[in-house]
Parts: sequence; structure tokens; C-alpha cells
Amino acid sequence: MVADAGILSRPVTGTAAGVPFLALPPASGDVPAPLVLGLHAFEPPRAEAALAGTVPMAPLPAWRVYLGLPLFGARLPEGGVAEVNRRGARDYLVELFGPVVEEAAAELHRVTDELRRTFPVTDDPAGLVGVGAGAAAVLLALAEERLPVSAAAVVNPVVDPSLVISARERRTGTPYEWSEQARHTRSWLDFGDRAEEVSRARVPLLVVNGGRDEVVPPEQGRSLHDAMASHAPEHALRHIVVPDLAHAIGPEPGLEPGPLTPAGVLTDRALTEWFHRHLTSSAQVRTV
Repeated sequence: MVADAGILSRPVTGTAAGVPFLALPPASGDVPAPLVLGLHAFEPPRAEAALAGTVPMAPLPAWRVYLGLPLFGARLPEGGVAEVNRRGARDYLVELFGPVVEEAAAELHRVTDELRRTFPVTDDPAGLVGVGAGAAAVLLALAEERLPVSAAAVVNPVVDPSLVISARERRTGTPYEWSEQARHTRSWLDFGDRAEEVSRARVPLLVVNGGRDEVVPPEQGRSLHDAMASHAPEHALRHIVVPDLAHAIGPEPGLEPGPLTPAGVLTDRALTEWFHRHLTSSAQVRTV
């Protein structure tokens, strides 16, 4: 498509394949440019605008398009937040976490197709970045090769859903009942066990953990990295720890951008540098 001057100078909101998005234009203003898709978390940032403000990757000469997760924001079910909370109370893994991660991964391909018809992007595979549950959706998309991907990054990734179940048990004081379906969902979304599948597509992957993350401690990300290391080229796999980063990487309620923190700035810088290095083939990216 022919680029409209307006979309190259300001954020753009809309929907693609029914998924709400906020798009930031490439830093250089040159188009067509590569495409990077972002998926937010259950915790702050828990909306597309909040994620865009938290990890804007502003210097990147690529479209950064932040997507709303299923059951969040404009996609709340009938009954709103109360219904989401009811599903979580009935069975957090089977009725809430698992379905959101699955649908978010499943819709990436058709969202990408529609964004390519909407914005002036290159034909290169998209980049993916996710935080928390959004990171789990990114890992699922890689493991099951849901779409072509040029590079990916995950921040505080839920590499094993039992981690969020344990955190929820600590917070509520209520033990989780592990049904057969819950154990199946946990196994399906345990990316430590699926590390070889995640690495099969040979997509460059950056794993970022927060040193203050009590839900997904840094050793979980390191374990994922180490499990993938024998299947991935050294230059295409990296694990880093941002010392002061917590599991939630923004303030409550997490719907709008919050003030930047030093840990947030370091995280955004790491993502920006990773995609500068690995997001293929636009001349703008290659010559940075």
C-alpha cells in the first residue's frame, strides 16, 4: 500500500482480524519497514497502550504493533472483569490462563496478514515480543510454528504455568486442584519440556528475566536457555537478567503507560538492540 503521511508520524489504533492494536511507526519514517508484534501480560502492562509505553523500542526502524490479549480490554467477555475473575476462581489454568495463551498464539497469523494489508511493511517474517502470559503465547507460537518469525524476545516468560499457579496459591492461601485437564494444560505449556520444539524453527530468541521476579525467578529463564542451547546457534540465543525488574513491569492498573523506571529502560534497550541485530532484512535494520 502507499503510506499515508499521517500514519508515519503518530501512533495508530485499530483492529486487525478482530484484535485491537496500537501501532507505532518506524523511527526512520522509511517504508516499507519490518513488523514487530507485541503481546502484553496479565499483570501490568495488561493492555496494548501500556505495553507500547513500557517497551516502545523507539529507535527501531520497524513497525511495532502491540496487540490486546483475548479477554482483556475491548475483548472482555459478557459480564466484564467480574466474569474473568469468576473463570479464574473456578479454574485459573483451564478456564483463563490456558485459553488466553492458546487464542493469542492462534490468532497471530491472521492478525499479521491483515496488518500487512493495512500498513506498508516488508515481506520479511514478523518479529515477536511478549511479557508474562504474552511471552508464553510467543513461545507457543514458536513451538508449534504458528507463523514465520524472524526474531523473538520474551520478558519474564511463564515457561511453566505451575509457576503462576504457585504464586496464586501464595497470594490467595487456597490450594489449586490439579485435575487431569489441568495437568494436560500444564504439560502442553511447559516450555522447558518443549525447548527442542521452540528451537526447531531456529528463530533468534532473547530471554529477559527480572531479578526481582518472584513468580518466574531468573533461574527459570536460564533453564529454558540452557535446554535450548544445544539446538540453537550461540549467536541466536541469549539470556539476560535485569536486576531491579519485578514480574509486573509497570504500575497498576496497567492499562496506560506509567512512568519509566531504570529497570524498564534497560529492558526496552535490550529488546531494541536484539531486534536491531536480528530482525531480518530491511536495509534500514541491516545498516544500523
